[in-house]
Amino acid sequence: MVLVRDIMSKDVKVVRRNSSVKEVATSMNKFNIGSIVVVEGHRPVGMISERDILRRVVEPCLRPETLTAEQIMTSPVVTINETATMDEAASLMAKTKVRKIPVMNKQRLSGIVTFTDIVTKVLSTFSILEELLNP
Repeated sequence: MVLVRDIMSKDVKVVRRNSSVKEVATSMNKFNIGSIVVVEGHRPVGMISERDILRRVVEPCLRPETLTAEQIMTSPVVTINETATMDEAASLMAKTKVRKIPVMNKQRLSGIVTFTDIVTKVLSTFSILEELLNP
């Protein structure tokens, strides 16, 4: 049984609620990521994706330096415990229609698990099993 903590990324990039959208975009570009977690303390309170920035800032021609992360984030954020199984994470993604879920350990953000993390693990397992079929 594969647990979320076994496949999640531990180096989660975060911003604060009061960070400007310009700071958010700068962080996302610096780390080459498509979304970022908005936190209050160690607790995730929202997510911001490239699509959020396009829809809520660029399209209406708003100035990113005048808006905060809290104003454009998607909230509430769906989270999962790091002791949940990979199957539970996949089910939660399907149910809530999200591809990235912040991972919690005792009320603290400990990582992020993505659709890609799950697919990569499943494909890796299939490759290992394929060796059984090819003597």
